[in-house]
Amino acid sequence: MRVLVVEDEEQMADAIARGLRLNAMAVDVAYDGQEALDLASYVDYSVIVLDRDLPEVHGDDVCRELMSRSRIIMLTAAGQLHDRVDGLTLGADDYLVKPFAFAELVARVRTLARRTGRVSAPVVERAGIRLDPACRTVTRDGRDVSLNRKEFDVLHELLRADGELITSTGLRRSVWDEFAESGTGVLRVTLTSLRRKLGAPSVITNVPGQGYRL
Repeated sequence: MRVLVVEDEEQMADAIARGLRLNAMAVDVAYDGQEALDLASYVDYSVIVLDRDLPEVHGDDVCRELMSRSRIIMLTAAGQLHDRVDGLTLGADDYLVKPFAFAELVARVRTLARRTGRVSAPVVERAGIRLDPACRTVTRDGRDVSLNRKEFDVLHELLRADGELITSTGLRRSVWDEFAESGTGVLRVTLTSLRRKLGAPSVITNVPGQGYRL
């Protein structure tokens, strides 16, 4: 799951991003509305956590522009009923008033991510591998496979591709956020470990110069 946090108070934005990353999410941060639009023009976000009162481009305008592409949680200090109605009328999927409990934000982000429609079934199965994204469990031929967060997310992307090729760049953009150490070497190490844990015969194919498929 990839999330964009848009908040002009940098300390708050960075704190939200750190917390979401600790909950197994890839997170990018924008500190103004124009930066958010720029990032969303080339990154596909599951959920956008959007402050309403932003410099450069107001949060309302960002919401109007991006609501058809991502689920949006609007954050604001304005908690009156008409403020919440206005936010939802603009196209936001959810509305959270500051200050908020971080556990509630995590729960709302996860709930919205499940509504993106990107996963065609709760459980994905292929080549004897069964991956449950809700429980974050994996089995191969009935054997439990213990994966770390990045291995799980890489496998999930490969399974969802249903045998189609995914470029190395595509995998990195889907699994790692822009501030993570997500070069080719990190991806290669993750795939090597994933292959080892899945066991023989190997089901992940490297197409030199192009990418990977399962």
